[in-house]
Amino acid sequence: MNHRTMTEIEELELTPLTQPSLEMKESWVLKPTIAKKKKKFSVACISSNRKLLLWLGGVLCVSCIIAMTLSKTLPHDHYNVPPLTKDNSTIAIPVALKFFNAQISGKLPEGNNVSWRGDSCLNDGKFPGSSYPHLAGGYYDAGGSIKSNFPMSFSMTMLSWSVIEYSTKYQVAGELNHVKGLIKWGTDYLLNNFNSSSDTVFEMVSQIGMTIGSELPNDNYCWMRPEDINYKRDFTVCHTNCPHLAAEMAAALASASIVFGDKVEYSATLVRSAKAMYSFAEAMSTKMKSSEHWDDLIWGGAWMYYATGDNTYLAKVTSHDLAKRAGAFSHGPRYGVFGWDNKLAGTQLLLTRLRLFLSPPFPYEDMLKTFHEQTSIVMCSDLPYYTKFNRTKGGLILLNHGEPEPLQYAANAAFLATLYSDYLDASDTPGWYCGPSFFKTQVLRDFSTSQVDYILGKNPQNISYVVGFGQKYPKHVHHRGASIPKNKKVTCEGGWKWKESSNENPNTIEGAMVAGPDKNDGFHDLRANYNYTQATLVGNSGLVAALVASSRGGGGLDRNGLFSAITPLSLSPDPET
Repeated sequence: MNHRTMTEIEELELTPLTQPSLEMKESWVLKPTIAKKKKKFSVACISSNRKLLLWLGGVLCVSCIIAMTLSKTLPHDHYNVPPLTKDNSTIAIPVALKFFNAQISGKLPEGNNVSWRGDSCLNDGKFPGSSYPHLAGGYYDAGGSIKSNFPMSFSMTMLSWSVIEYSTKYQVAGELNHVKGLIKWGTDYLLNNFNSSSDTVFEMVSQIGMTIGSELPNDNYCWMRPEDINYKRDFTVCHTNCPHLAAEMAAALASASIVFGDKVEYSATLVRSAKAMYSFAEAMSTKMKSSEHWDDLIWGGAWMYYATGDNTYLAKVTSHDLAKRAGAFSHGPRYGVFGWDNKLAGTQLLLTRLRLFLSPPFPYEDMLKTFHEQTSIVMCSDLPYYTKFNRTKGGLILLNHGEPEPLQYAANAAFLATLYSDYLDASDTPGWYCGPSFFKTQVLRDFSTSQVDYILGKNPQNISYVVGFGQKYPKHVHHRGASIPKNKKVTCEGGWKWKESSNENPNTIEGAMVAGPDKNDGFHDLRANYNYTQATLVGNSGLVAALVASSRGGGGLDRNGLFSAITPLSLSPDPET
């Protein structure tokens, strides 16, 4: 097949996909699949024919005699039934999740199972006159001790999305309770960063721990284990200029409310807080001149719709104005690249799901159709037949155009690709068009597998970029806690020697996906070079999502879970329109 540019793809009309029947769509939402009752076998008609019964009995007796004779005379080979073989993605799920345990801040929960970690930063927020005295908890962002609510919220949203779609896969892997516990650790913490008891939000904490430019000692300057921090950690409060954070936090709380739908009271708390937070985001957005938060608004609004079933949110996220502000029609070099810094591609896929399965009518259909077509174009751009994004010789797609930390974007793309293929299969659609060329859904799975395999070790370096997975993986991860021995209490500047040491980390931070290679597949396992060796919450959340989506250990897509708050009647056309 000839290589095509994205401009050529966009100029060609995409063939509309076949819609599933109304009966099928409603069955996915209204009720679970009902197991068919086994038919009872009646012998009344046979008992009326005695000769037939005698004949059948004779045949059975002769068959038994023949079978017994053969079993004694024929040679036997004794085989042990091999255990079920798990694929690499399934095996890597618990490994990748363990990174979140290593990043826990506050008093460690029971069974945290990271031997070199301890309670840390228990006094976060606790000082005279503090408006937020309960800020112990949550997760450290990366290799330091800063807790930033923006990447943390996105990470919780990604974990929740993967659980909503693939809970049975988590269950088969034995990790469902684990991942739900990690999500709840994050959302419990987020609820303490604003007045979650109120229906109205006027301010929120955005970050704990100071960086460059703040008074020394601070969390960027010092190289020490968070367990040993003995200086005051200030936090930043936002009042007017953080609509992106408020919208992302709303997304985290809203998506988690679906995960914990069986915990009615907790889920309701999450929904109520998400509503207040999203309203806060909208109020701030009207006063902001920057355009960098609109993708967060549309992303958060989509999750608000799925969490509440309220068509008000659906109307907002399907408005042409918000879509335009979010960049849906820009098609720049980062268009279609999904990550913590741009949520548009994820939102388009989320809303494409709604169109494929439920087909909302006017006035939502027009923009949903546009999102569906745009999702198809994004998926085309991920394929090796097209040239929007370069690839390394080893096959890694360079979604951030050769900049550092490419793995997190590749993992996110792998997750979205598998999701879209599963959405198409679940709606009885065999594939999609890239211009005039038709591709089957398996092509998306092949792309996803290629990226996951690269991350797990199928690359020119023959190295797994996930610590603790495989025989060869990075040993000098840019991480304060992992680089300093557990029994060595160091001062702020005293820890620098550990940062600069060429020795391997004394503590293995299992599950950490490092930043990754450069655009030439090159990798340098150097602690001081975070462009290669730093691991992050956002990176690992995308990795976990990609792993569970591509795993073949059992289970599949949950077609109903995301629609738990939506009823078919709520999507009926307004009789007055």
